[in-house]
Amino acid sequence: MNIEQIYTGCLAQGAYYIESNGEVAIIDPLREVKPYIDKARKNNATIKYVFETHFHADFVSGHVTLSKETGAPIIYGPNANPSFDAIIAKDGQEFKLGDSTIVTLHTPGHTMESTTYLLRDKDGKDHAIFSGDTLFLGDVGRPDLAQKAADMTQEELAGTLFDSLRSKIMPLADDVIVYPAHGAGSACGKNLSKETVDTLGNQKKTNYALRANMTREEFIEEVTEGLLPPPAYFPLNVKMNKEGYADIDEVIKRGTQALSPDAFEAAANETDAVVLDVRGKTEFTEGHIPRSIFIGLDGSFAPWVGALIADVQQPILLVTPEGREEEAVTRLSRVGFDNTLGYLKGGFKSWKNASKEYDTLTSISADAFKEAMDAEKIKVFDVRKKGEFQSEHVVDANNTPLDFLNDHLAEFPDKENFYVHCASGYRSIVAASILKSRGIHNIIDVAGGYKAMKEAGVEMTDYVCPSTL
Repeated sequence: MNIEQIYTGCLAQGAYYIESNGEVAIIDPLREVKPYIDKARKNNATIKYVFETHFHADFVSGHVTLSKETGAPIIYGPNANPSFDAIIAKDGQEFKLGDSTIVTLHTPGHTMESTTYLLRDKDGKDHAIFSGDTLFLGDVGRPDLAQKAADMTQEELAGTLFDSLRSKIMPLADDVIVYPAHGAGSACGKNLSKETVDTLGNQKKTNYALRANMTREEFIEEVTEGLLPPPAYFPLNVKMNKEGYADIDEVIKRGTQALSPDAFEAAANETDAVVLDVRGKTEFTEGHIPRSIFIGLDGSFAPWVGALIADVQQPILLVTPEGREEEAVTRLSRVGFDNTLGYLKGGFKSWKNASKEYDTLTSISADAFKEAMDAEKIKVFDVRKKGEFQSEHVVDANNTPLDFLNDHLAEFPDKENFYVHCASGYRSIVAASILKSRGIHNIIDVAGGYKAMKEAGVEMTDYVCPSTL
């Protein structure tokens, strides 16, 4: 029996390849399914099942395409009602995989169809659980995303999750391995661990939600406390996962059309497309197409696109580093953004060579920022998350989290210069590009962000441990 976790850092997502005696099960596959097919073929194995733990909100799964390519049935747990053919398993139903067995454990709460899959070895011993968004390492799935439970409050869903954990997962042996669907960085939970594999026994000791003496009321209060609104693209991804979607090859073919500067400009004007610049932050500050939005490929690209652009039907035109056009289109498609119309042939250099108008962004060092701060009272905007800001921040800074930047537009000065920063410099450039696209140009970015500012001796508030907030 072989288990491989295929982890995608940008999405903080874990898909699973399980092989036993020549038969393969894939759990929660990504949109691009060729790697799973190639792996099985290389091992002379056959993909027998495609298991889905629930209707994912944060990414588009590859279940429909993988089933089409391999003939393997798609399997959901109870309460699922997809628009395509699938096996809707009963609670406790068993599926043979080579010498192993996969058992359906219905664990509603994150969503009402959420299901954990228990893997038993050839001797019938419980070996591992694939817990989807029901149980993470250090956390559990947020109970406010269920698309089928409009008649249930998040508190009622949290109570359902409490029951699922206590009746289905916690009774399992401590040596059972936990393979979750997500790790740190996912918006499907609040405080996920950076680790991606653990034993259930260790989670019982360290995960707040699995405390042995925890009451149902305590669980509901702690799980629902501090939940931020989910990204706007989540329901749209659920819809695609539930109803199906275009083949990724078609999406890539359309999205990787090379457009000359003139054709690119015409397409932007005719389609009202968002010009998405996915180059490095330094390249963007030195020159970019006016009103383009920066979300760099080398950061948490896809989740930020989902959070900030939100509408998966939005037409997009790309400015990419040379050779990374297909990567950009693929990663957009992972979160349902299939309407990429093409990319700027020759990159930004071709735009400049065509004598097209372009813009720049002022960015200064942390040392220069400290000098400005020491010389006069300046306006500083910190675009980190609320928890990061509360833990420690520049004295007198304002907190305007990137996730909710549109809610803070009225707070930015329209004439005097102001400074923006984040933790390391990525999010502040994203924020600055959005502000510039809204006609706000009096922005100065602080390169290197909070880390560099602290090293430069900028005055900060006293540190407060996040766990005490």
